[in-house]
Amino acid sequence: MTATVKYDEVEVGTEIPARTFPVSRLNLVMYAGASGDFNPIHWNETFAKSAFLPDVIAHGMFTMAQAGRFVTDWAGDPGAVLDYGVRFSGMVVVPNDGGATLEISGTVEEKLDGNKVVVNVVAKANDQKVLTRAKATVQLA
Repeated sequence: MTATVKYDEVEVGTEIPARTFPVSRLNLVMYAGASGDFNPIHWNETFAKSAFLPDVIAHGMFTMAQAGRFVTDWAGDPGAVLDYGVRFSGMVVVPNDGGATLEISGTVEEKLDGNKVVVNVVAKANDQKVLTRAKATVQLA
């Protein structure tokens, strides 16, 4: 599979439209099973609050994965992402009634040789950034 976004069609400053990703406690339990991270702060409200958290919180790597999914969906090919990194800067609090919503957007920050671009990714929950320095290098067609 090759990337569907064409290098010639993007410029520095090209915005990737924001998307929202719902986060429920069921998502967190499923992620715990897949990742092996069964820390109860990610599924047990009583335990999370006893650890002085406001409620259950999403796994940082779950949040990072959703932002990565945003980039791969935009590129049209998961193999197009050559490099990806983030810093965790906030928690995604997931209440039992209604869960949470991640809003993820991006901007082409730099064009590199070889049809590569650097995408700056912004991930927010409750209007607060939950990832910083989130960047992906993507090989475009």
